[in-house]
Amino acid sequence: MKFEYTGRHMDVTPAIRAHVEEHFQKLEHIFTDTTARAHVILEVEKNRQIGEILVHWRDHTLTATDTNADMYQALTRAIAKIEKQALKLKKKIIDRKQGAQRTSAVAPQPDGQEVEAAPRAPRIIAARRYAVKPMTAEEAAMRLDGEPNQFLVFRDADTERLGVIYKRKDGNFGLIEP
Repeated sequence: MKFEYTGRHMDVTPAIRAHVEEHFQKLEHIFTDTTARAHVILEVEKNRQIGEILVHWRDHTLTATDTNADMYQALTRAIAKIEKQALKLKKKIIDRKQGAQRTSAVAPQPDGQEVEAAPRAPRIIAARRYAVKPMTAEEAAMRLDGEPNQFLVFRDADTERLGVIYKRKDGNFGLIEP
């Protein structure tokens, strides 16, 4: 687990860091993957010590805040709140996985008929952007010959108009001009 500390009106001492990390060591069985991140915010207002913990784990954010006269006590109680939230969330995830019905129980029997899936609608996939450089059609063909791409958009150096050159299946190049 990765830790990040923020101290408001106070310095974060190594002893506080060790205290928090020692308590989170006891929670390793809950946060099994390494993607968990904890942000510990320590704040002092007059004689109140406020410990706030934000844990980002599996697309969820767990938060806990506690106020006490002792910062260590506030952090211990906030970590206990995080533990309760994490156990509740983990139980919910496990119950959701184990409570699912089998596909064979949900899907109707085809009764000997062929069941075909509907074809998916074509998707538009965003391609990378690149600069359109002025060049002749011959220069564009030479550049496209050395690339794995199937087409190249270029600006004609003579007419300043856009053009597209593409590789044909017969090994030649096709040119599209507006």
